[in-house]
Amino acid sequence: LAAVDPAHQRSFTEATRLMQAGRDDDAQKVLTALAAANPELGGAHANLGLLHLRAGRSSDAVAAAERAMRANPKQAIYANLLGIAHRHNGQFVQARAAYQKAIELDATYAAPVLNLGILNDLYLANPTGAVDLYARYLILTPAGDAAVAKWVAELKGRKASTNVAVRQEKP
Repeated sequence: LAAVDPAHQRSFTEATRLMQAGRDDDAQKVLTALAAANPELGGAHANLGLLHLRAGRSSDAVAAAERAMRANPKQAIYANLLGIAHRHNGQFVQARAAYQKAIELDATYAAPVLNLGILNDLYLANPTGAVDLYARYLILTPAGDAAVAKWVAELKGRKASTNVAVRQEKP
């Protein structure tokens, strides 16, 4: 990897600080300028994707996540973000492919395993696949996750045609 210009790193750091402070409009301005000047910096595109998701602009989030993936196709976190963006955009087949790509890139990254489980559970009507993915996620999460453990029990106890709980994806 090439070294990132210190000024660009400062801009990126400032943008992430603004995002953490809830100043999304200001962060978007910084990230948009950074991404325009440096299209090879996947992090700027990925964070723009997160901002678009937070603002409910799922199509823009998909485009930003796709730019992040083009900039660095080996980043599992970008593939996971792309899956989330596709899911929010109602593109479930594309979401599944993106989550699977994230898992292929990093088999120890728990978030896309959980997100693929949620997709199978709530959107693809595949409770068996969801249970398997949730179980895999729990193995990858040493601290445990009580909510997901409850979902597994719930799925095992309910009929395949019943769809009840809300699941929250992890970026």
